[in-house]
Amino acid sequence: MIGDVRNAEAGREFSTRRQAHEAGVHRPLQAGICGTKKSGAESIVVSGGYKDDEDYGEVIVYTGHGGQDGAGNQVSDQTLDDSGNAALVTSYLEGLPVRVLRGFQAGPPFAPATGYRYDGLYRVTSYGSKLGIDGFLIWQFRLEAYDGTPTPHATQQPELPHTAAESEAQTVAGNETPERVTSTVQRIVRSSAVKRQVKAWYDDQCQICDLRIEVPGGSYSEGAHIRALGAPHNGPDTTSNVLCLCPNCHVMLDAGAIVIEDDLTVVRSGQPVGTLRTDPRHAIDLECVRHHRARWRQ
Repeated sequence: MIGDVRNAEAGREFSTRRQAHEAGVHRPLQAGICGTKKSGAESIVVSGGYKDDEDYGEVIVYTGHGGQDGAGNQVSDQTLDDSGNAALVTSYLEGLPVRVLRGFQAGPPFAPATGYRYDGLYRVTSYGSKLGIDGFLIWQFRLEAYDGTPTPHATQQPELPHTAAESEAQTVAGNETPERVTSTVQRIVRSSAVKRQVKAWYDDQCQICDLRIEVPGGSYSEGAHIRALGAPHNGPDTTSNVLCLCPNCHVMLDAGAIVIEDDLTVVRSGQPVGTLRTDPRHAIDLECVRHHRARWRQ
């Protein structure tokens, strides 16, 4: 199960992993990652099992699974073929929440004194590979707490690491009396089952431009509603109202730079550029197509 589980609030403690299993927070009794490439990662355990892990409370740099001997030493390279690592890649690509369980073995500053503690939902915001402390390739996943997920109590607050560019910028630029500014942030939206179904039909290939974005461990696309959800548009959250698009075509559809005719001709900036590619399983709701077109053709 992806996301929250019934009767398990962030901060709940468990004496053993068996109790966490029975509560549905983390089902495996040994593995640190629960999930598959197809479904994404349900949960992870932060328990000090990998030397390269870093825990900053609201941010976790989590080392993937594989390549260790019985003593906890990395003796071979990790790969994204491992089901646990592949599951975390899917969670990143689909914007799916991951439950985080911290164990006492991880040590300070954020681990519980004994047993295990459920610390709520996090999202995978990036991932990549590097040579680990033991000299072998590892895959690491950066997880950030969702808004509303309480920060676990810390005996001391560690500082998040800065890149070299960030450190240089801090020494070069500064302002003792900074102005208050309004900023925007891009948030990751969880991919619904409806969107995931449409994207699976097209194997992440854009229905408009045919682009399939390949990334390590998988591919990326976006599920785009033709008729927007919510007031004032009130589009349905159904497969017939969703397209599988690349990020560029998604933005152009949402902003009206792309519209679709009833015969599924794609019109970009006023010019026909081809026909919307469709799968026999995917019926397009022409009422939604007309609503979108009317919205942008005033």
